[in-house]
Amino acid sequence: MKKPASLIDVARRAKVNISTVSRTINQTGKIGAETQARVLKAMRELGYKPNRVARRLRTQEGSSHLLGLIIPNIQNSFFADLARGVEDVAYKNNFALLLCNYDEDEAKERFYLDVLQSESVDGIILPPIHENDPAVLQVVRNGIPVVCVDRSLSSGNLDKVEVDNHTGALKAVEHIIAQGHKRIGLIGGPADSSTGRERLRGYKDAHNQAGLPIKAELIRFGDFKQESGQTLAHELLSLADPPTALFACNGLMTAGALEAIAARGLKIPKQIAIVGFDELPLSSVFNPPLTVVRQPAYEVGKYAAELLLKRIEDAKRPATSLKLMPELIIRKSC
Repeated sequence: MKKPASLIDVARRAKVNISTVSRTINQTGKIGAETQARVLKAMRELGYKPNRVARRLRTQEGSSHLLGLIIPNIQNSFFADLARGVEDVAYKNNFALLLCNYDEDEAKERFYLDVLQSESVDGIILPPIHENDPAVLQVVRNGIPVVCVDRSLSSGNLDKVEVDNHTGALKAVEHIIAQGHKRIGLIGGPADSSTGRERLRGYKDAHNQAGLPIKAELIRFGDFKQESGQTLAHELLSLADPPTALFACNGLMTAGALEAIAARGLKIPKQIAIVGFDELPLSSVFNPPLTVVRQPAYEVGKYAAELLLKRIEDAKRPATSLKLMPELIIRKSC
């Protein structure tokens, strides 16, 4: 039996965004006559039938009672805990949650933003892929409430909930220095993300306060994925004068660095110390237990969902910016 055509199929046939198809069906927004004709032609050719019941339910009383959450990596335990915080608040307030994973991929992020708009969500929570994210700003211009989490935009006066990344990194590197280390390798996040930049700043400030030089050969930038943590740890540990300690700026890159350390047969912390930004599952029972900067991930999600519901109720209220404090959990890896 042939699979029924979907909204995505129509958008591809008409060579338009999914949200354009949705607006054509629902007769909302300004769409040119030529574009509308192309969409309607694609619908006829594909035999697409809009779900009238679903549309009616979603637009009842002007609200779909749907929230969208787009996260970079569901494998990252930080975002899994954040999602739980969002979902708990949504469910408590009779909202359903649509969860999307964009995998640090800009095209995929745009795709899911388009999908959520086509589903007429009441608002969206997400960490922008970088500080100048035109796709997110376009969603805001379309009139959809947006709350940024974990990362922020350099422009746009939006609600946001972040962790104090600078303080978290500062405390972590201060602790590493206090253990006698002077050559500390940084496995950082993308330089064009607010989290990557702030954790780098904390690393540098800890060095400056201790009177230690900041050496460019000890600084590497990854993409918050496990593979980059492994690759960059190997690069740092292959230097002629390798670091005696590593600071990895998220949980997945920490896991990658641990893989590299294990592959080299190095003993932690005797031959190489390591501190990670993010609690890892079972990190307290690692051998040795891992020293980490623990983020209040669940609370970030909870507060973000509460801010989004307030924004939905009052679109004109001043933007709110919350910054939560992380905690350095000292164990045995440094």
